Amino acid sequence: MENKPTIYKSGIVNTQFGENVKIVEPVNIYGCKIGDNTFIGPFVEIQKDVIIGKNCKIQSHAFICEMVTIGNDCFISHGAMFINDTFSEGGPAQGKKELWKKTKIGNNVSIGTNSTILPVEICDNVVIGAGSVVTRNIIESGIFAGNPARKIN
Repeated sequence: MENKPTIYKSGIVNTQFGENVKIVEPVNIYGCKIGDNTFIGPFVEIQKDVIIGKNCKIQSHAFICEMVTIGNDCFISHGAMFINDTFSEGGPAQGKKELWKKTKIGNNVSIGTNSTILPVEICDNVVIGAGSVVTRNIIESGIFAGNPARKIN
């Protein structure tokens, strides 16, 4: 007897779009809100309850998990990853969504290629350097880089 896998197809479902949104498929986008004039590149996943503002650009291979809010005029570069589960009990919070935490990104924020954003708040007018890991709230505008990300300018 041959076992067959369960196959899921990527797609776009239950999503609210503003005007003039552009998407390059394939993507996996569901249960979220995407503002006017936003561009989403291929191989992006945006999960439910995410809110993305106006005039944003989400580049390929980005992952935006539940409980993330992104302001207006933001740039999320290739391969940027958002995390909502901090493994606070030593591993994944399987079935314990109450352990997940929110992320809030302000306006005019650029997040560099392959950056990882843990559950934090980032104020307006911030640049996150490529490959950075943001582990703490950023409350002052400027350029931040490194692991953990620190202000460099």
